[in-house]
Amino acid sequence: MRVLPLSLLCLFAMTFSLQSAEPLKPGERVVFLGDSITQAGAGPGGYVTLVREALGKQHKDLGVEVIGAGISGNRVPDLEKRLDKDVLEKKPSVVVIYIGINDVWHSQNGRGTSKDDFEKGLRSILERISKAGARSVLCTASVIGEKTDGSNPLDKMLDEYCDISRAVAKDTQTQLIDLRRAFLDYLKANNKENKDRGVLTSDTVHLNAAGNQFVAAQMLAGLLGKSAAAGGKRLRHVVLVKFKPELTKEQIKEVEDAFAALQSKIPTIRSFAGGTDISPEKRSKGFTHCWVVTFASEKDRDGYINDPAHKDFGKLIGPVIDDVFVIDFWSAAAGK
Repeated sequence: MRVLPLSLLCLFAMTFSLQSAEPLKPGERVVFLGDSITQAGAGPGGYVTLVREALGKQHKDLGVEVIGAGISGNRVPDLEKRLDKDVLEKKPSVVVIYIGINDVWHSQNGRGTSKDDFEKGLRSILERISKAGARSVLCTASVIGEKTDGSNPLDKMLDEYCDISRAVAKDTQTQLIDLRRAFLDYLKANNKENKDRGVLTSDTVHLNAAGNQFVAAQMLAGLLGKSAAAGGKRLRHVVLVKFKPELTKEQIKEVEDAFAALQSKIPTIRSFAGGTDISPEKRSKGFTHCWVVTFASEKDRDGYINDPAHKDFGKLIGPVIDDVFVIDFWSAAAGK
C-alpha cells in the first residue's frame, strides 16, 4: 500500500469548521454516510477503516465504534430514502455525511440532483439526524478531476454545490469538514503536472491509497475537535534536516513518505506543513528539508514524540541524516 508522498508536507491545516468541533466522547458510535467513496472507504486501507484503526490505537479509552454506510452511486435523494434503515436504526451519536459527487457527476447522464433538491435534501437529512438525538458532521464533495487550473469539466458546478453545503452547514450550525477546499489546496501545491488523476484519486473521483490517508486525516481532525482553536494558539514543532550527501533520491523519498504518513497514524497532529528549501538567499547551511508539525498542546506534542509510530520513524531517519535542528514555539492559531 502506497503511503502519502512528500507532497503532503506542503499541507497546512486542511480541516475547516463553521462551528467549533465537538470532540468525541466515550462510547460514541460514528456512522459514515455516503456514496462509493465511503463504501470503498470501509474496506481494507479505506478512509473509514483508517479512522477506526487510528481511534482504536490512539484513543482506545474512548471505545468509539465506527460504521461505514456508503453505497455506490448514491446522491442526496438516495441518502434521504435509506437514512432510517442504514443509519438511524443503528442509533448513532455522530453521523458524518460525505456526499455530492454523484449529484453533480450524474448530471451528465440526466440523473443528477437539482440545486434546490440538493439543498432541501441536505436540510432534511440534518433535521432527521438531530431529531434522532445525534449530531451531524457535513463534508463538502472532493473532486471530479484533479487538474488545478479549473479545466476539469465539472469544476464550476461542483464548486456551486459545495457552496450550498457550506451555506447549509452555516445556517444550521452544523460542523463542516471542507474536503473540497482541502483537496484544492493540496493539489495546487502538489499536482505540478496538472494531471487529472493519480495524486489523490485513481480515476478522477475514487480515492487511491494516498487519498484515503488524506481523507482519514481530515476526518480524524474534525472528529477529535482539532478544528477548534485551543486558547487561540498552536504549538509549532519545527524540524530541519540535513541528509548525508551519499543518499539517493529514492532513499530520501522513503524518509519523506514515512514522515508524511505520521499524520494518519498519530491523531494528535493537527496539521502538517513543509517541503524542500527553495530560498534564493542561500543561507540554509546545508539543511534541505523543513517540516512544521502543529499541536494543540504540549501534552499532544509529548504524546507524538513518545508514540511508537514516531519512534519507528526515528529509527529510519537517524542513520541517514548528517544533522537535525528542532525548535518548538507557540503562535496564533489563525484558523489552523
